[in-house]
Amino acid sequence: MEKRIEIIALPQAEEFLDTVEEKVRKKFFHAFRKTQQRIFGNWFKKLTGTDELYEFRVDDNGKFYRLFAFWDSRGADQTLIITSHGLIKKSNKTPKSELEKAEKIKQNYFKE
Repeated sequence: MEKRIEIIALPQAEEFLDTVEEKVRKKFFHAFRKTQQRIFGNWFKKLTGTDELYEFRVDDNGKFYRLFAFWDSRGADQTLIITSHGLIKKSNKTPKSELEKAEKIKQNYFKE
């Protein structure tokens, strides 16, 4: 039997979700539900060139909304997807500083 997937938002991710329009927030929650059901698509992608970082992706009216995430598979009966923080991009390129920030949050999470 496969472990249940739960999605946890760290404080910076919650703050980001609180700042986006309701329509965009609903798109993120829809992507979360599909991912929890083990349905994977272009809304949840691994970021190339990173140490197992992922992003939830929502596009709306020419804006690219991204919520960075990583897996925590240490639980016996569930796997966690931890969302670290988000950003709004004008292009499809992810700033290196944001990738570094996500890596640091991930490292701190696993230290604690």
